[in-house]
Amino acid sequence: MIMHIDMDAFFAAVEQLDHPELAGKVLVVGGASGRGVVAAASYAARRYGIHSAMPMFMAKQRCPHLTIVPPRKARYGEVSRAVMAILHRYSPVVEQVSIDEAYLDAAGCGRLFGPPKTMARLIKSEIRNQVSLTCSIGVAPLKFLAKVASDLNKPDGLTVIPPERVTGLIGSLPVEKVPGVGRQALGQLNRLGIVHLGDVCRYAPALLVERLGKFGHRLVDLAHGRDDTHVIAHAPAKSISSERTLPADTQHRDRLRQHLLAQSQDVGRQLRRQGYLARTITLKLKQSDFKQITRSTTLEHPSQSSETIFRTGVGLLDRQPLGTPIRLIGIGASTLIADTTPQQVSLFETADPTAKGWETVDRVVDRIADRFGQSAVHRGSLQPPDDMAMD
Repeated sequence: MIMHIDMDAFFAAVEQLDHPELAGKVLVVGGASGRGVVAAASYAARRYGIHSAMPMFMAKQRCPHLTIVPPRKARYGEVSRAVMAILHRYSPVVEQVSIDEAYLDAAGCGRLFGPPKTMARLIKSEIRNQVSLTCSIGVAPLKFLAKVASDLNKPDGLTVIPPERVTGLIGSLPVEKVPGVGRQALGQLNRLGIVHLGDVCRYAPALLVERLGKFGHRLVDLAHGRDDTHVIAHAPAKSISSERTLPADTQHRDRLRQHLLAQSQDVGRQLRRQGYLARTITLKLKQSDFKQITRSTTLEHPSQSSETIFRTGVGLLDRQPLGTPIRLIGIGASTLIADTTPQQVSLFETADPTAKGWETVDRVVDRIADRFGQSAVHRGSLQPPDDMAMD
């Protein structure tokens, strides 16, 4: 049996934990500007139809007395690590898939913790006692059904799908509840008359692949109760990125560079904390007409230096014509390798001679931020001049 553990309204719940006066309020976490979006919504906010990724102006329309708090990534990461530490006490095979959810393989754990339902209750109790938050857990013989089950009785839910119920549940499962079915795929399925996952069995696999690409193959397997995906412990990160929707569309390159500097520091800090070097740096831009542009380059020497990431991103930005104002900018690092991986030393000195100095600065800044908070120290160039205060 596989478990899917999903923290309930995680960001909002952490804010209410740290600030008891917010308990019960219609609360969202996100940017308060007109261009901001909802990162997380409390259950009180969800009763107004407010949900994550909703534009903040729309959330305010639905609830004029909405309480908005800015996100605190470092604090959420701290609580997440505490939750994951609890899960690892119950099984050596834990796959964290986001900051607030993970899969756990319960195979072989019965002698220590009892049957899966008893084990799930123990996990929920320990998270509540140690972290003072609630989670919802789904237990099923198939990985995708464990995720479906964790969402059935939120918040603070526990749902077990025994093997004998799998076929019946698949037949009646609304197709929009299947992990991986997004808006476009749902439209294609509905046009075929597919409303429940079991309806997929009525169609030739070739037709579904024609309409949905590779995902058509997976949908056929799921409809027949086949899911070969396993819980993978310590799955390596594929990429680390940071992006922001701007308060106002702009073609002002200095403003865009300033956002890149803050984002590069964030990405570099995450790389160093997780122990990765990046080979590829990617600049992401979204224009006011919502056209998305990405530009990537491969570093000669893999790096986790914030300064290297920033300089590389600025180089990509400087080569990009800005004929249309920009509404979103981001920087990403990918093709990651462990920072313990031996590196080939060049016979000739080609690396930036200042890189080592910046790496030392990064480590010092990281230690200060860990002790006193990320706002305790920042680059002087991140202090906005008067004409950029709106950013």
